[in-house]
Amino acid sequence: MKTIIPLILLPAFLCLVVAAPQAQAQGGCANFTTKAGCDALKSNTTGTGNTGLGWRALFSDTIASFNTGVGAGALSLNDADSNTALGAAALLLNTTGTLNTAVGTDALVFNDSGSSNTANGANALFNNISGNFNTANGANALFDNITGSQNTAIGNSALSVNTGDNNTAVGSSALASNTTGSGNIGLGVLAGSAVTDATSVIAIGADGENVSNSCYIGQIYSNIQPQVGVDPDLVTISSSGRLGRANVSSRRYKHDIEPMDTASEAIYGLKPVSFRYNKQYDATQTLAFGLIAEEVAEVNPDLVGRNREGQPESVRYEQINAMLLNEFLKEHRRVEQQDCKIQQQETMITELKSELKTLVTTVNEQASQLQKVSAQLQINNATAQSIAESR
Repeated sequence: MKTIIPLILLPAFLCLVVAAPQAQAQGGCANFTTKAGCDALKSNTTGTGNTGLGWRALFSDTIASFNTGVGAGALSLNDADSNTALGAAALLLNTTGTLNTAVGTDALVFNDSGSSNTANGANALFNNISGNFNTANGANALFDNITGSQNTAIGNSALSVNTGDNNTAVGSSALASNTTGSGNIGLGVLAGSAVTDATSVIAIGADGENVSNSCYIGQIYSNIQPQVGVDPDLVTISSSGRLGRANVSSRRYKHDIEPMDTASEAIYGLKPVSFRYNKQYDATQTLAFGLIAEEVAEVNPDLVGRNREGQPESVRYEQINAMLLNEFLKEHRRVEQQDCKIQQQETMITELKSELKTLVTTVNEQASQLQKVSAQLQINNATAQSIAESR
């Protein structure tokens, strides 16, 4: 296993080596200091393990140790420990900042007290003064960063005007317009170029928009993929940012399976509305139709999605669709039962009509016979009267 000597033990180790007879090598200086160039390490007194190569490299260093300055003016005003500057004027104005690495002309040139910064490329982190834990790889990367910390810029002019914190830009001119925005991510050439002061924006191969807490992925909209066949599926996003397939409905993933029964009747308490989204979310102000999550939560709390604070955020329309289907099927069964009853009633009516027709026919026949009997009686009465009169 590789043994690592703690930094605190390094000065003691160097003191032991200095005390040895061969400690001062040919062409070197005391305390393991190496210098070459006009006024390089000119002010050094007790500083240990410093290397100054170039005009006034590490010029002001007195007691600081473990610095390397290579190039004209590199670390010229420095008096802090553990800095590395390679390039003309690299870390030129650094005084108390430590653990910085600057490679390239004017890299970290204005850094004063900022620490743990890494700048690779001409003018990288050029204006940084007190920002810490920044990484800039590429010419002009994080150029205007002054106090911003924990930023990462990889690519020419990436995050070039940034002053915010915790930003990550990978690609030439990625997040190049970001000023005070923090927590942004830009991946790709010119990625996030529309972001200026918004926070928590993710732009992957896209310009994005200056809207906080948003995500943009280039070419994803133009990639048409109809949801047909057995392969395409929808993607959902949880409140924690987790992506997943939406159309999962196998029994393998479920338990406590019961008929919906009357649970779907909750939809009768919902209040559909028309509305327009606020302008920061929809610049077109297109008229929309739907439900209000807070109102839905009052009817059935299980029909809304919630954010990390537990506030109603969205409506689970796919659940409402299933409830609508259940109510439709219930109504369909009622209609079927009614149809069955109607058919039975129609059959009964047909039978009654047939019986009525038969009855009417019988009545008509009886009426006809009665008429005949009545006529015969009239004849008989008339005959009897005639006989009586003739007597």
